[in-house]
Amino acid sequence: MIRALAALAPAMLASVMLLPGATAAAVMTAEPTVVIQGLDKITARVSRFDSPVGQTVTFRNLSILVRHCAKSAPEERRENAAFVEIDENRPGEAKERLFSGWMFSSSPALSALEHPVYDVNLLECKGGSGSPTPAAAATPAAPSQAGKPSGKTRGKSAR
Repeated sequence: MIRALAALAPAMLASVMLLPGATAAAVMTAEPTVVIQGLDKITARVSRFDSPVGQTVTFRNLSILVRHCAKSAPEERRENAAFVEIDENRPGEAKERLFSGWMFSSSPALSALEHPVYDVNLLECKGGSGSPTPAAAATPAAPSQAGKPSGKTRGKSAR
């Protein structure tokens, strides 16, 4: 009986892999640009910046280098993953590596930079600067406001 089940295991596994919605591994597409968000916890300022993969960008006294960035296929659950290296630059001292690992846009706390002053999160991986992001492409254009009041008043306000 056990030998019969062992002999059927490869065929059963193959049939499960052919079921709709079942995939062996999510297909990720490498992208040339990463969108990162940085938070300065002292000033409560949020900075969002685009960076080409392989180039170092600076956020306050942090150097951020993204080695690889990929996003899931459009038909899959939305996910972005990036391999990020973050160093802290202090005057008169050598660079200190604070973080080296994978960051995921859907789970920022899963693998995060632990720093008392700064938070750095991956927002998305995207194509070149000419390609729109899905959110930007889905946003309808605002209707023309020519000749209509803006809703803001100048000078005295109505009482």
